Amino acid sequence: MIKQSVARLAALAIAAAGAGWLWGADSTAASEVWRFDNLERIGGYAVTVLGHPRLIDTPAGRAVEFNGVDDGLFIEAHPLAGAQAFTWEAIFRPEAGGQPEQRFFHLQERDGATGLDTTARMLFEIRVIGDRWCLDSFVGSADAAHSRALIDRAKLHSLGAWHHAAEVYDGHEFRNYVDGVEQETGAVQFAPQGAGHSSIGVRINKVYYFKGAVFLGRMTRKALAPAEFVKVEGLR
Repeated sequence: MIKQSVARLAALAIAAAGAGWLWGADSTAASEVWRFDNLERIGGYAVTVLGHPRLIDTPAGRAVEFNGVDDGLFIEAHPLAGAQAFTWEAIFRPEAGGQPEQRFFHLQERDGATGLDTTARMLFEIRVIGDRWCLDSFVGSADAAHSRALIDRAKLHSLGAWHHAAEVYDGHEFRNYVDGVEQETGAVQFAPQGAGHSSIGVRINKVYYFKGAVFLGRMTRKALAPAEFVKVEGLR
């Protein structure tokens, strides 16, 4: 399995280079990349489709577009389960006409005994303010003292354009970024999350739908510097 995973990642890195994706040489070693270019398998996992998300063409390849009403994708994997430090990245395009609060990527822990969702989760969210948006990042743990939300409503970004978002945790400090620029930071102690599942385009319990498109997710089991973030040429 390890050899197969390395081979898949190497093949993806070669394809990424050809498609104009750029990342630091060290940052791919512990990364898992999810390319949202189909509706059947993402990152090697089967996909459950809700509603009618559709594939769209971009200058860098296909992406999945969500209608903001009843579209979503669900994957039976939590790619950052067990991580003590992490960098979670997404390349996405929020569109006008969506709800004021939207969740576009959700990683959720499940209780191993009951199969039910716990309070431990990771979320990429946006808040739409007028014709712009700000990033809201959240990591939840079993208790509020070990949970943290990061949001700065004064740091606004354009709708209808491609953006890179990142959440970074080094074991002590939680930071979030838009297009490589830090938005907010805060000290917190997160416990590693257990195995679970993920949703894209909607919160895992099918509320707060996202209107827009998602191109890529990358999950790395260490804290990366902004210079190491994945970049996709042609998506702006």
